[in-house]
Amino acid sequence: MKLFLTGPYVRSTTAMSAISAPGAATGPTLDVIPLGGLGEFGMNMLLVVWDDTAILIDAGAMFPGPELLGVDLVVPNLGCLQERVGRLAAVVLTHGHEDHIGALPYVWPLLEGPVYGTPLTLALVAPKLEEHGVAPADRLCEVAPGDTVKVGDVTLEFIRVTHSMPDCVAVAIHTPAGVIVHTGDFKFDQTPPDGQALDVHRFSELGRTGVLALFGDSTNIERPGFTPSEIDVVDGLEQVFSSATGKIVVAVFASSLHRIQIVVDLAAQFGRKLAFAGRSVIQNTQIARQLGHLRLPAGLQIRDTEVSNHPARDVVCVTTGSQGERRAALSRIATDNHHHVTLEPDDVVVFSARAIPGNLRAIGRVMNHIAHRGAEVIHEERTRVHVSGHGSAEELKLMLSLVRPRYFVPIHGEYRYLAEHARVAARVTGGRTTVLLAEDGDVIHLAPGDGRIEGRVATGRVLIDRTRSGEVSDDVLRDRRCLAADGVVVPVIAVNRQAGRVAGTPDVITRGVVVDERTQALLEQLPQLLAEVIAGASPDERSTQGLLAERVRIELERVFRKQVDRRPLVLPVITEI
Repeated sequence: MKLFLTGPYVRSTTAMSAISAPGAATGPTLDVIPLGGLGEFGMNMLLVVWDDTAILIDAGAMFPGPELLGVDLVVPNLGCLQERVGRLAAVVLTHGHEDHIGALPYVWPLLEGPVYGTPLTLALVAPKLEEHGVAPADRLCEVAPGDTVKVGDVTLEFIRVTHSMPDCVAVAIHTPAGVIVHTGDFKFDQTPPDGQALDVHRFSELGRTGVLALFGDSTNIERPGFTPSEIDVVDGLEQVFSSATGKIVVAVFASSLHRIQIVVDLAAQFGRKLAFAGRSVIQNTQIARQLGHLRLPAGLQIRDTEVSNHPARDVVCVTTGSQGERRAALSRIATDNHHHVTLEPDDVVVFSARAIPGNLRAIGRVMNHIAHRGAEVIHEERTRVHVSGHGSAEELKLMLSLVRPRYFVPIHGEYRYLAEHARVAARVTGGRTTVLLAEDGDVIHLAPGDGRIEGRVATGRVLIDRTRSGEVSDDVLRDRRCLAADGVVVPVIAVNRQAGRVAGTPDVITRGVVVDERTQALLEQLPQLLAEVIAGASPDERSTQGLLAERVRIELERVFRKQVDRRPLVLPVITEI
């Protein structure tokens, strides 16, 4: 096999589709295949295969961009799991964010073993499974930092890390071929709100005893220095609470429980009642309270239905919708469509979350609506009301220095983040570590022999419409884009069955078609054009409605494209009389 060196990292030019190369040495192999999360933010999913034991690390989903019309969720295509490994021996969840657990219901049919996760992570997963009609019974297995479990010949070790929510772990995967460390999402927070710091000593011990490969989070590689502690947002939020004369609305990720606890504490400090708005934040905070990860003083919380019963200056609302999601509580509040929470000129809305790349336009739209209501918008570029849950460049360097792996694979992020992490790792390790820059679908062969990227498996995305019919096909998405961009044209044509020609004058109905001078002229010509299309049809076409409708559709699409440079969806209706 020929390998090319491109800068500080290695990629293979082989284009095989099998997990193991033809003619490779017989015996157990250790391969790792990223199915999502390498090339995008979200859909984090890593398949580890030792011999005949297949373990999935995380099962994440991704929220759709504005170009995916009517799509609610995006998950990795799991076809290669069925083709290559059949059934999974176990799933390991590093923490409870949607980009790490959201696809578990879609993975479940391929799983014959347990799901391992911390108590909070599994508590957040259980309702998702129930919504899909899955009864997990005793297959959700709780673990804690420091625990180890056996899956075949593989031992899984769970290591505490700090992030933007409680109960997060990294995973050390002990195989007969060596140890793989998966960092999960992490930062080196020296003053975490729950007092549970990242286990630096265990990472260092693993580094001293020898780590075959490190798979490390790349999210903040472009941010220099160290990520501030979670408690550093207290001062910024305290300024908001001390100066606001009206209602305070704080938009967060529903699983950012550390941030929610800070808002809870400030609400109690400043004598404001606290309301949660949005299904996911209500559900997650209930779970967190039951597990002791969220503490609310007695009498502090009110229902969102009670917000209007209190003076605005005495209320703070925690809502979903920090990414501009159209159906989220904040979007409905901003457009005055929420049943119970409205915005007034003295109110303040705080975006206490990172803007995910691709969501800036949607977030800006919501901010504009809030401004129209007369309320003030506060975000992290104005005041420190958010800090990241991911380590910045110096922390990622520190993790590399602690673990000292033989191979390093950047994970979690768009390709430019992975490439930058690869360059940084090459500098930090001074050539002692081989950096493998991989993408979704690459087969990372770690043993036997030298580590390398050895071929690919088919990967992709599945688009989910949860409120309607399930999976959204490419054809459906294409039709939605046509409708959104250029509207729909419905030619209604009566055809004389005996004579095989148009009876009367065809009618043309349009919806969503922009009518300008050129389009108006074309619409006036369409009845005559339709009559000519019918007259020019072959006898077979005129005798079959389906064939005749297809001829009309093709001709109208051609005319619209040629004469007015539009591509509306054409839906002919042909009636025989």
